Amino acid sequence: MIVTHPTAKYDARLASKRGVEEAVRFARTKRIPLIFLADKGAAAGEHYLIDDCSPDYWVYSEDGEVRFDVRATHLYVVGGHLEVCLLNTLLDVLQKWARQPQQDRAVTYFMDGVYSNGSDIGESDPYRKDYVSFMSIVTYGKPSGEQWLKLTLLETMGLIVNQRRQYEYLQRTLPFYEKIFPGDYRVEVRLNESAAKVLQRGRGARPPVLRFNFIDSAFAMAPQAQPIAAGD
Repeated sequence: MIVTHPTAKYDARLASKRGVEEAVRFARTKRIPLIFLADKGAAAGEHYLIDDCSPDYWVYSEDGEVRFDVRATHLYVVGGHLEVCLLNTLLDVLQKWARQPQQDRAVTYFMDGVYSNGSDIGESDPYRKDYVSFMSIVTYGKPSGEQWLKLTLLETMGLIVNQRRQYEYLQRTLPFYEKIFPGDYRVEVRLNESAAKVLQRGRGARPPVLRFNFIDSAFAMAPQAQPIAAGD
């Protein structure tokens, strides 16, 4: 799991805090290696928006770039500015994967832990007005230093509502797989438990699959604490 810039420097509203914390807990319970990407400005402890700041690895990354090798075939991602730093993280990972032997690969986004500025929402989108209204509410009266506020990818899904439009929006946010991966690959996108949508068919009877999974939250996937019985 790569956690890109989990910091209040970029998510001043702390919109992604709970989502990132649940994702980190999920990674620990599943023994998934946990990597935090941090830039110099975000490295100071007071900027971090989550309580658990003890990943397996800290890696310096100014813009979300990934300089280390990635051999895992399934990558989980949270944190990161969806349209900037997280996009850079995923572009680098895909480029590394494309140089490796062909096999099935997957990227899973935990949407409540990914922050965004909504720049992929177009002027003509039917949910644009709801987005503008939502942002005007959450930014109301905020100090000038917090003007670059974010909403989570899950909140964006809540603004869109219609699943067909949700899929269309998610396709806009994907890294440029068509420029990186050969046409041999079957490329799919899947939202929670709905049927996967095929973006590229691939070649042959059983092409390798690159799938982008979008999950509401890691909360439902991690074991939950059991309630204490009365009298215990």
